[in-house]
Amino acid sequence: MSLVNFTEITVKSTARLHMGFFDLHGGLGRKFGSIGLSLATPGIELSAMRSEKLSVSGFASLRAEKIARQLISKLNLTSAVNLDIKQTIPEHAGMGSGTQFALTIGTAISRLYGLNLNTAQIAELTGRGGRSGIGIAAFDCGGLLIDGGRVSPVPSSLASKMQLNSVNMTALKAPPLIARYDFPEDWRILLILDNHQPGIHGEEELAAFKTLPIFPENIAAHLCRSVLMQAMPAMVEKDLTAFGYSIRELQMHVGDYFAPAQGGRYASKYVGAVLQHLEALGVACYGQSSWGPTGFAVFESEELAQKYMLQLKMKFTEPNLIWQICSANNNGSKVLTA
Repeated sequence: MSLVNFTEITVKSTARLHMGFFDLHGGLGRKFGSIGLSLATPGIELSAMRSEKLSVSGFASLRAEKIARQLISKLNLTSAVNLDIKQTIPEHAGMGSGTQFALTIGTAISRLYGLNLNTAQIAELTGRGGRSGIGIAAFDCGGLLIDGGRVSPVPSSLASKMQLNSVNMTALKAPPLIARYDFPEDWRILLILDNHQPGIHGEEELAAFKTLPIFPENIAAHLCRSVLMQAMPAMVEKDLTAFGYSIRELQMHVGDYFAPAQGGRYASKYVGAVLQHLEALGVACYGQSSWGPTGFAVFESEELAQKYMLQLKMKFTEPNLIWQICSANNNGSKVLTA
């Protein structure tokens, strides 16, 4: 290991939407499979310098310290870092704050100490990307992202028919990115946040996956077809109606599957009411990101997004609802050195 002569590293990354899983059945040897979008805001920004002792200041310092300490230990570093967290993504809101936090800190440490770690390696060291590869890909390249799910054990009877070795298919690697598109520059995303209710996370999330029943194979097949034959070509043709139909299919089936764990199709009753109203209005694309509670809707222009937001704010006046319009991030994270 050789120290790199940087006085300071600044790493910037942004939130992402997880729009849904399309194969929760896993019978073909891969499970989950995700579609998601990198956002321009909200974001994380941190600066880091080499230091003899670990020091963390700014936002979410306890969380950052835990991640940094974990990395320093696993990498067997004899020195540490001084971290200043200047900006963060809301935690447990379904926007990927945990993954982006881990990747920004890991990237800063890697650059400071000349470790040349790639994003997938940092994700593995910090335990990120076990089910979805969207956050990793969002950090690397941004845009509209589709991953192929992670390798998953299949029943021995099915494995023999497919000439697969069920024992060797259990390796937990980050899901591979199988498609990436620039999101249309004019399209805008309206975020609907509930700042009084966290989404399911941590041990609660693990318990939910263990207790939920086997996902129907026929619905998984339908959702895979929808992503391949609707969402993907719609991105090429910039067709929000077709893209939105695919996302709504994912949201309906996956949301209802997760309903026993999160209390309904949507985690927040307030965000859920807004999304149901958008459905009644005929909005093309809307849903909940990950386990929520953050909801989203996509519009073809800034003007339309502003129009709908003003109408929604007048109708839904609960003080815990926060509204934000943003664009997509088609470029991934940024690393600045001094």
